[in-house]
Amino acid sequence: MNESTQDVLVLVDGDAAVAGPVAVARAAVSQTPGATVTAVVVGARPVADAVAASGVDRVLWLGDAEGAPAEAWAGAVADAVAQAAPRLVVAPARDGGRALAGAVAARCGAPVLTGVTEVTLEDGAVVVQRDVHGGIAVRTERVTGGPAVLTVAPGGSSEPVAPVAVEEAGAAPSTAVRVREERASGREAVDLGGARVVVGIGRGLKAREDLAIVERLAAALGGEVACSRPLAEGHDWLTKDRYIGISGQHVAPDLYVAAGISGQVQHMVGVAGAKVVVAINSDPDAPVFAQCDHGVVGDLYAVLPALAAALEA
Repeated sequence: MNESTQDVLVLVDGDAAVAGPVAVARAAVSQTPGATVTAVVVGARPVADAVAASGVDRVLWLGDAEGAPAEAWAGAVADAVAQAAPRLVVAPARDGGRALAGAVAARCGAPVLTGVTEVTLEDGAVVVQRDVHGGIAVRTERVTGGPAVLTVAPGGSSEPVAPVAVEEAGAAPSTAVRVREERASGREAVDLGGARVVVGIGRGLKAREDLAIVERLAAALGGEVACSRPLAEGHDWLTKDRYIGISGQHVAPDLYVAAGISGQVQHMVGVAGAKVVVAINSDPDAPVFAQCDHGVVGDLYAVLPALAAALEA
């Protein structure tokens, strides 16, 4: 492999929701003169066009092939990254992004780091801070001698900027990996990673039918409903793709409302990237109040309808 540069690559797995990886990449190069951020995109052309306005310096579109999932592009993406010889590669932490990150790591002999909270480029090395042991500790690691590959939450928000030109590479996916059939799961899919507002509900909710007051507030805020683990895996009141926590979804919305959630680390690590956290809990000693930006001590059955009514008005 060529000697590494100071540049950063963002892998885009056919989904333009990559505000999180782009933000990490931009932060990494912000204090490195001359370093740039390049998005390596697979999937439909509109995805490349959207990423071109996300704040990257360059977009390399490998192409699209009907019926080819992101995994089919793993080899082409790995070759493109090896040729570019970047210092850092950032991928979205979802199925397609993880597949591309794994292929790049194997091709370049690079480590894959998860749970990343901060990245800097220092003296030819990548210095990474990441959550370990379920978020109760932070580890600092230094990667030298080649690229570091990171997976980060895809969500978050960014203001559109003037788009850069999209360069067409004309690569081809593997013909051995194809989508043969698609079946509906029977439930509505949710993209918590791309939501700008998330309203999370915990065990403070007394009955499944009371989800209506949570959904009303989420609708008034233009957001999505999420939950702590017991509501998804214990009560089955919400589907598992709405569960936020260590082994669930990790989100980075502009606003996270934690209603009836105690604030244990197992849940809060999943919203560590939120810009603003608002907590609503009837227990003034709930741990969530030590981790929020704004707190309301009160009964969610009174507070949530009042907030929704005020927003609707």
